[in-house]
Amino acid sequence: MPPVTKPGLDKYDVVFIGGGSGGVAGSRRAASYGAKVALIEASEKLGGTCVNVGCVPKKIMWHAADIADKIRHAEGYQFKGPGIGAPQFNWATFKPQRDAYIRRLNGIYDNNVAKEGVELHHGFARVLSPSSVQVTRPDGTAYTLNTDRVVVATGGRPTVPSEDEIPGAALGINSDGFFDLEQQPKRVAVVGAGYIAVELAGVLHTLGSDVTMLIRGETVLRTFDPTIGETLTSWMKHTGVNFRHGAHVKKVEGEKGGELTLHLESGETLKVDTLIWAIGRHANTEGLGLEELGVKLDKKGNVVVDEWQETGVAGINALGDVAGKALLTPVAIAAARRLANRLYGGEKYKSDKLSYDDIPTVVFSHPTIGTVGLTEPEARKKYGDENVKICTSSSLLLPAASPR
Repeated sequence: MPPVTKPGLDKYDVVFIGGGSGGVAGSRRAASYGAKVALIEASEKLGGTCVNVGCVPKKIMWHAADIADKIRHAEGYQFKGPGIGAPQFNWATFKPQRDAYIRRLNGIYDNNVAKEGVELHHGFARVLSPSSVQVTRPDGTAYTLNTDRVVVATGGRPTVPSEDEIPGAALGINSDGFFDLEQQPKRVAVVGAGYIAVELAGVLHTLGSDVTMLIRGETVLRTFDPTIGETLTSWMKHTGVNFRHGAHVKKVEGEKGGELTLHLESGETLKVDTLIWAIGRHANTEGLGLEELGVKLDKKGNVVVDEWQETGVAGINALGDVAGKALLTPVAIAAARRLANRLYGGEKYKSDKLSYDDIPTVVFSHPTIGTVGLTEPEARKKYGDENVKICTSSSLLLPAASPR
């Protein structure tokens, strides 16, 4: 069902702003309890970052890379025939196939929202008050939704240095742009050491690109347990990913789509076909009108909320990536559903809320990483060195230890 072009009701019980994982999950759950729900999405596609330029297409690319890796090891398991040991991946024909799968998911999201009776609005939202939200449609026309409550779930977007910070920075792309690449780049520089940088670098390298990671420190994944970062960095180097430690990009020269020259503060240069900025993300809070209403934002622009997803302004909640805590799709979904349960699910859900402790996390690196709980430094800080015992064990992945 296409988005409506005007309000279908005089007043809603709740308006969700943002049609990503949190907004869709929360609006559907609230509607399932009989609440009158509106959902506002600025783009033409539901699903947010995860479905369109995040988890889902990333995992598709990871699986393609994983298959390539297995083909390389297949000869050691006595597989024979053309291509064994030397996979040939066609990025140009795979991308449309991947994109078609994403479009199918967009349609499923549209249908699910419609089935629950959520009223979908296409446009940019601005919160005028805790009881009114303005929707400005792509054609410039605007109308106002009246509501008892507003839930902000607008997510975030990749951070890219400004031209003032790094001249030529705009010649690079971010993680969104990675999914727009029509051809596989031969030489790639990835700036950043977080999980997005690691995942994109791993996919590109495993599919055959020459990848250089530019990181400030000695290891990747510095917010994870040190053992994880040290182990993965060592393995990535072993498999052929290039590293420049202590690297700071000073300037980028070249033309978009052509060869780029990265000038580093050390005086070194690096020539690549594609530069990917993977230096973090920031919240989509600009233009929402939140600060004018007294909603507090932190220095990164994240909406400050308490354990109940309350902003401190009665009638305005926020959840998911826009709240800046545990930026994971299942977290946004869980927080949204628990909020809807508490607000509209009756007495048995009156205390329902999401616990942000011990959230399992997976990094789609090569190999993949799974982790949950405190890191070693966090455990030592919380419980004291004398109360922490570290046990370690290591083994080689079986495909990499083929019985030859």
